[in-house]
Amino acid sequence: MPITRYGTPAKAGALPFSKAVEADGWLYVSGQVPRDADGEIVSGSMTVQARAALANLKAALALAGYGLEDVVRVNVFIDDPRDFAQFNKVYAEFFTPEHAPARVCVQAAMMSDLRVEVDCVAYRDKA
Repeated sequence: MPITRYGTPAKAGALPFSKAVEADGWLYVSGQVPRDADGEIVSGSMTVQARAALANLKAALALAGYGLEDVVRVNVFIDDPRDFAQFNKVYAEFFTPEHAPARVCVQAAMMSDLRVEVDCVAYRDKA
C-alpha cells in the first residue's frame, strides 16, 4: 500500500510533519490552527479563529483531492469550553447535517494565543 504525503515542509528548519498523509483511500489531516497565508496566528474571537482553522482544514483536504464531504471523523481541541457554542456555529457552516462526521471535542491547553485546533480523518474509495 503506497503512502502519499501532502504539504510536507521543504524549507530547512521546518517541523517534520505533513499537512496530510494518504494510505489506501484514508487521509489523515494534521491539526490545523488559525494561521494566515504567512503563517501568522489569526487573532480574534473563537468565531474568527474557528473559521480560519476550518478553512485551513478544508485546504489541507483539497491538497489531496478530498473535500469536507469525505470527512468521517473530526477531533476538535478548544482552549476554553465556554467557547463551545461559538465554535459549533462556525462548524455548522462547514459540515452540514447530510455530511456530518463523527466528532470529538475536548478542552486542551493551547500554545500561544490559539483558541482552537482541528484535525480529521477522511476516506474516499479509490476503486
